[in-house]
Amino acid sequence: MDERGPLCVGIDPHAALLEGWGLGDDVAGLERFTRTVVDALADRVAVFKPQSAFFERFGSRGVAVLEQAVADARSAGALVLMDAKRGDIGSTMAAYAAAYLDRRSPLFSDAVTLSPYLGFGSLRPALDTARANGAGVFVLALTSNPEGPEVQRAAAADGRTVAQVVLDHLATENAGAEPLGSFGAVVGATLGEADAELAMGGPLLAPGLGAQGAGPEDLPRVFGDALRNVLPTVSRAVLRHGPEAAALRAAADAETDALVAVLG
Repeated sequence: MDERGPLCVGIDPHAALLEGWGLGDDVAGLERFTRTVVDALADRVAVFKPQSAFFERFGSRGVAVLEQAVADARSAGALVLMDAKRGDIGSTMAAYAAAYLDRRSPLFSDAVTLSPYLGFGSLRPALDTARANGAGVFVLALTSNPEGPEVQRAAAADGRTVAQVVLDHLATENAGAEPLGSFGAVVGATLGEADAELAMGGPLLAPGLGAQGAGPEDLPRVFGDALRNVLPTVSRAVLRHGPEAAALRAAADAETDALVAVLG
C-alpha cells in the first residue's frame, strides 16, 4: 500500500459485468474478463480481491481461471486477497486453510476472508497455517450488509458485542507484531459509526465503497484513529470501465488518488 497506494480492486465477474463488457456469461467470457483486469492493473494496484464464488459457479474450468489469475497477479507484484469467507471446524477448516494459505496449493493467496461465527477458536487451523506460510486472514467483524448487525451487534455474555469479541481476539493474535500483524478484520465503510475498538494491530478491509454508497470521505468517521490501517476495496467503480485496459487503469488511478487524499 505504501508503494502502490491504498486500493484493493475486487475481481467480481458476475453476469451483469460480463454482459456490460460484451462478453458471454461462460468460461470464455470469464477468462477474457479476468485476464484483462489482471493484465491492466497487476503492476499498479496494491491488492486484488477475487470473489471465489463467481469463478466456482463455472466448475473446475472456472477455478482454473482463478488459479491462473492468482499466479499472474502475484508474479506482477500485487497481493491477492481471496474473498472466500470460509468458516468451519476441525479437519474441514484445516482443509480450507490448506487450499488458500499453504504455499504448495495452486490457490495459495496472500490472505483469505474468514467467517468466525462457529466461534473464533474454530479458525485456529487457518490462523496457524497463515502464520506458518507468511500469509494472513481477514475475519468478518462489522460487515457492510444491512443484515449483519443482528449477529455482529448482539451482546456476548460479558456485555461486549460479538463484533468486539472478534476484534479483541484478533488483537491477541497480532500482539507484538510491527508495524502490523497479519490478522485483519472486515469492517464496512457504510457503517457510519463503528462503535467498536478498531485499533487491533492489524489491517482493516473496508468494503462498501462505490456501488454500496460509501465514499472516501466516509472513512475517517468510521475508522477514526485506525484510519492508517484501512485497505479500502472497490469493484464495480473500476470494473465497469472495461474492457479497455487504459480505461481500467485510469479508473483505478482516480480511485487511488481519491483515497490518498483521505488516507495519506
